[in-house]
Amino acid sequence: MLQAQDVPGCGTLRNAYGPFDYRDPVNKRDNLPIVETFHFTPDVESLRHGSTGTVLDDLKYTLRAFPNHHRALSAIARYVIEGGRIPIDDSIPSVDCYFHRAIAFRPDDEAVHVIFANYLYKTGEREKAREQYEKALRLAPESIEINYVAGLFFVDTGELERAKQLAKVAYGGGYPLSGLKRKIAAAEASGNRKAK
Repeated sequence: MLQAQDVPGCGTLRNAYGPFDYRDPVNKRDNLPIVETFHFTPDVESLRHGSTGTVLDDLKYTLRAFPNHHRALSAIARYVIEGGRIPIDDSIPSVDCYFHRAIAFRPDDEAVHVIFANYLYKTGEREKAREQYEKALRLAPESIEINYVAGLFFVDTGELERAKQLAKVAYGGGYPLSGLKRKIAAAEASGNRKAK
């Protein structure tokens, strides 16, 4: 059985169903379909409407059963960015808590760090976003996807040399999208150290 633990200020990972590791193939086969059939439906993921209650209720259930469910973490981050609220008296009172829980549960899951970094960047917390991108890069230094996404962040924050290093890994590994190359080229052409 996977370790359950308390996450200070963010509740406990102990749960009636789970917690299960989203990356584990056995959990994906045996447990994930139950959660996704009843709670993490396409309507919940798109934030249109809940399945067994509100959208938030279904997202919370999913993330209690699978704390590091990548798509559910992305969805709850979008929920808050788009104006949704999490009650402050909830046992898990913030989106940040859901990420802290996922990291406490599986600190080696680089995707959680990237999703958290994206959320932090969108909410204006650049330094915290940087920390999460760097953690993801330490966990998966050869990941072309992580190097690409982190590269976009570093161009946007004016750190062109760091962005170029990451672009070299991403494109050297065959990353198909050219957005990072274009942003680097635009930053170089502008004469300043920040992409427009």
